[in-house]
Amino acid sequence: MSSKKWFALFVATVVVLGAGVLGFNWLVDPYGVFHHKTLSWPSYEMTLNPRAAKMTYIEDHHQEYDSYLLGCSSTSSFPVEALNEYLDADFYNMIMYGADMLDVEQEAVWLLENAEVKNLVINVYLDNAKDYDTLPDPALSYAMPPATTGENAAAFLAKYLFMDPRHSLDKLTAMAQDTYLTQTFDVFNTQTGAYDKIVRDAEPIGNMDEYLEAYPVFANYPQASNDIHEDAVTGTLDSLARIRDLCAEKGVNFLVLCAPVYADYMDYFDWDQVSDFYTRLAQVTPYWDFSYSSVSFEPRYFYDETHFRNCVGEMALARVFGDDSIYIPEDFGVYVTTDNVQEHVAKMAQAAPLAEEDYTAQVPVLMYHHLDQEGNDDIVITPQLFEEHMAALAQAGYTAVFPDELAAYVNEGKALPDKPVVITFDDGYLSNYEYAWPILQKYGMKATIFVIGSTMGDTEHYKDTDYPITPHFSAQQGAEMVASGVISLQSHTYDMHQWGPYEDTDQPRENILPLEGESEEDYRESLSADCQAIRQVLGETGEESVHVMAYPGGYFDTLSQVTLLENGFDITFTTQVGCNTLIKGHPQSLLGLHRYNMNQSVTVEQLLEWVSPARG
Repeated sequence: MSSKKWFALFVATVVVLGAGVLGFNWLVDPYGVFHHKTLSWPSYEMTLNPRAAKMTYIEDHHQEYDSYLLGCSSTSSFPVEALNEYLDADFYNMIMYGADMLDVEQEAVWLLENAEVKNLVINVYLDNAKDYDTLPDPALSYAMPPATTGENAAAFLAKYLFMDPRHSLDKLTAMAQDTYLTQTFDVFNTQTGAYDKIVRDAEPIGNMDEYLEAYPVFANYPQASNDIHEDAVTGTLDSLARIRDLCAEKGVNFLVLCAPVYADYMDYFDWDQVSDFYTRLAQVTPYWDFSYSSVSFEPRYFYDETHFRNCVGEMALARVFGDDSIYIPEDFGVYVTTDNVQEHVAKMAQAAPLAEEDYTAQVPVLMYHHLDQEGNDDIVITPQLFEEHMAALAQAGYTAVFPDELAAYVNEGKALPDKPVVITFDDGYLSNYEYAWPILQKYGMKATIFVIGSTMGDTEHYKDTDYPITPHFSAQQGAEMVASGVISLQSHTYDMHQWGPYEDTDQPRENILPLEGESEEDYRESLSADCQAIRQVLGETGEESVHVMAYPGGYFDTLSQVTLLENGFDITFTTQVGCNTLIKGHPQSLLGLHRYNMNQSVTVEQLLEWVSPARG
């Protein structure tokens, strides 16, 4: 082959390969900038670059929304669902990684000029006083779309056409690995624009030692230097002023929030600079400040030093809109104007943690099963010893409470008794009706029975087989107990606590974990159907609200807890041993509650020793 032909072939090959790469990047579109729907996956695309992919999404879906929430990533924790309710609106959360106020202004201007906007909420984060007009690396993940910046559209898109095709290959790989639960490559909820926190919202968080192990930044906060810069302050305030004026011109409700940060993070700022920034901010616009309060000192309200949990965002919005139905710490949230800013920053400088007893409670939970004249060291206790337990608790001043009372403490801040204890029974044995119920009534106690719905009333089943079932109380007997006000009936599943000898399948469902080889979709459908079945069965006993579950065998995983939450089961109990810390304003402290197993080997002295931490 001549050198000319070889060169022509080489050039042709390069052109074909180059065109192939361009076509591949365009087709897969991992950053969501090309607007076609061939392999559209907005959550993945927003994860790579929320600035560009969210604008692509809103350009196609702006008719579904009329209000927007803008700011850096901590903005995600102000729930759009709450804003929708308070403002009768349809919000979209436009959060961007590391957004400075110029990014926010560019987005705000585009929205105000191109979409219907009733409300615009801006999160002003303290780092906005550190950085302005910056472009972090890598540029592909932080580039603002040309519609907001005025950049040449062809030049902008060329960056994504000519990028390393491995970005596109990664998207195809992620598609094959995608699951129902959030993964690192799809962290956004497409419909709301916020982070998809279904996994983090399902974390049990009550134990502080375990929490610090899971989130080590709070146990050993790193040294930092948080310098506020005058050019960043000026740029931020000027951008806010322009957004404010454009909202006024267009009749848009303009609201500014200052997000909370963890106390150790605040310690590395110069307080005079902080005070100056918040003072000057008040001269631009009134704002709601949540940045530094008693909340800042509780690590379980945060994921890290600058990202707070959704429950904190819910408390903040409840403060803004005067909703007193949920718990809010007294010092959390101040509406700041030029009239009170000096007083506010002076008080903020004195922020301190609440005493633990002011916002947490130690609550022991007892786990009983069956009462029988012959107790054992497993799960059976004699009626006589059970009565001794109840008498000892009553004499020691303990008050038995229902799970709903725990929820009222956590969600509404309602007081618990001085010495609360939760008494539970698993499975729904007839002995609970025959022995435990009268004893509870005698000593002014109450209990929650976690019922296996499919066995309710089963007193004769397999009586003459090698595996006779221990009798369970009937729906009528359950109704009697519920009507007395002494017993609450809750879920131990309808039929996910099976026992092998009684089942026709080789793979009985002994607990709520997925079966081997079961698909996510089939598993979630089965658990959801079980939730509805137990709710219906227990509803027939007069139990008005079935939303509490004791995991069969104590087994659960993240997918099961997420599915339970989606089905309205927001209080769950394990078989893990230990006392429980409830945290006001933190519904996750009601998940995975520990219990002490009661049987014939548990003496009165041992019982009182276990429950004694409740005195704190």
